[in-house]
Amino acid sequence: MKKVICFIIGALVISSFAFAQQTEKSLKKDIKEKAIKEARKEAKKLTKEGWRVQPGSLPLDKLIEKAWMKQYMQDENGNSKFITADGNAVAENKTAAEMQAIEMGKLQLAGLIETNMNSLISANIGNSQLSTQDAASVTEIVQSAKNLIAMQLGYVNPEFKLYRDVKDKKVEVQVRLFYDVKQSLEIAKKVVRKELKDKMKLNEQQLDKIIGMPNTETPEK
Repeated sequence: MKKVICFIIGALVISSFAFAQQTEKSLKKDIKEKAIKEARKEAKKLTKEGWRVQPGSLPLDKLIEKAWMKQYMQDENGNSKFITADGNAVAENKTAAEMQAIEMGKLQLAGLIETNMNSLISANIGNSQLSTQDAASVTEIVQSAKNLIAMQLGYVNPEFKLYRDVKDKKVEVQVRLFYDVKQSLEIAKKVVRKELKDKMKLNEQQLDKIIGMPNTETPEK
């Protein structure tokens, strides 16, 4: 009897694993089909507008396809895995325009991260036992943290960089950036925690409730 039960359990486990693999495979196929469709449409539009890739790069449609694949990717909870942002800049040369475009993209990323952080903290404020005035101050500090978050992101390697010549012999550059949602929130939490601690003198317990995470940094000796 025990052997029969073990056999049934084993069969169920194998069946579940096979089903999970098939489901994941189907999802990947579905994502790829959507990405290819969107990529072709966008690549056609960009080509008409005069955009080109740098020498040695993948063809435009393949670069766009990879970017769309990332945009469709989801985590284990079915939420978007990456935050997406675009940056665009015009300068005298390609290098300068590229640097400016990446910085613009980073600021957009930081703004999206700050919005996510604000939503998280707004949900936690009710449990933090803060006064109405202090709660408003917390919200204000979070909303002003975008530039600090952008600095903490460091260099973000673009998924793609596109170029085109514009008037007055200048170059326009377009980039698309991606950042892992979970990693971005961890960075934002540390930035906001420090800002709240420095500007509002909140204790660790209050900060834990507001941020939704304990302080894991080793205190300075």
